[in-house]
Amino acid sequence: MYIFGTHASPSPKRFFLIIAAPVLAIALLTGMPAAESADSMLEITDLISHPEQYDRQSIAVVGRVANLQVATNRQGQPAYGFLLKAGSGSVKVVGLGKAEVREGDQVIVEGVFNRLRQVGRGIIYNEIKASLIRPLDRLNPDLVG
Repeated sequence: MYIFGTHASPSPKRFFLIIAAPVLAIALLTGMPAAESADSMLEITDLISHPEQYDRQSIAVVGRVANLQVATNRQGQPAYGFLLKAGSGSVKVVGLGKAEVREGDQVIVEGVFNRLRQVGRGIIYNEIKASLIRPLDRLNPDLVG
């Protein structure tokens, strides 16, 4: 990613400052759905350190797409899942529709977090049901920095 004339990736906190404020400003100006406030942009490590605090809450997180899988649900609709990684943490992201991201993309994911979900006899921990995913390379570079 190219930010402020360097090719180095910013730290997660700096990345938050670079991306969160412009994204929220764009959302407010254009009326796009967005997280309630800048405080709702979370770091993945905070999310998985205190999952009970965010359980069943609308959240927004930034990370890199890994292990992207596409499928079809029981009703025949396209669906997808991937790991969202940042630093040493990751969460599972699932959604309906066509995945508009690729392996390795840096994205902002908005959705509802569940600290656990029972599937048959198994339990899935730390999962986000995505309502909106924005690849960061599609944001206007003039607004970032």
